[in-house]
Amino acid sequence: MDARLNIFGNPVAAKFSKYINSAGKVVADSTLPAATQELVKIRASQINGCGFCTDMHTKEAMHAGETSLRLNLVAAWREATVFTDAERAALELTEQGTRIADAAGGVSDEVWANAAKHYDEDQLAALVGLIALINTYNRLNVIIQQPAGGYEVGQFG
Repeated sequence: MDARLNIFGNPVAAKFSKYINSAGKVVADSTLPAATQELVKIRASQINGCGFCTDMHTKEAMHAGETSLRLNLVAAWREATVFTDAERAALELTEQGTRIADAAGGVSDEVWANAAKHYDEDQLAALVGLIALINTYNRLNVIIQQPAGGYEVGQFG
């Protein structure tokens, strides 16, 4: 299966990707814990049905030392006992931030306040930016039907 558009070979798509990748570096270099960043990327990608990003971020998380148990439970994080309260707050914010169109009120004050209990303002800024960014990547890949399964750790970095 081939993607509808080669985002790596098309000059406009490549230029666009360069800019969103630089936004990703800001988040990656923040004090938001790396494990939380990967969990957020995986959960949003699952919700959006982005196989490419789910493949990429589960492999990157495993490479960084994440356990298969936690990765297997990301989709069912509410019932899982393997996530910290801070990670659970980030996952809830991710879900509400990803499902904006499904929720009349967007992100609730309760969910925001819970995240704010666990993250400082810079980390919250990184978390919001990350949720917006992974949703952008998910939409790009879903629209062009980017094939999943062949990602290799470190492929883009």
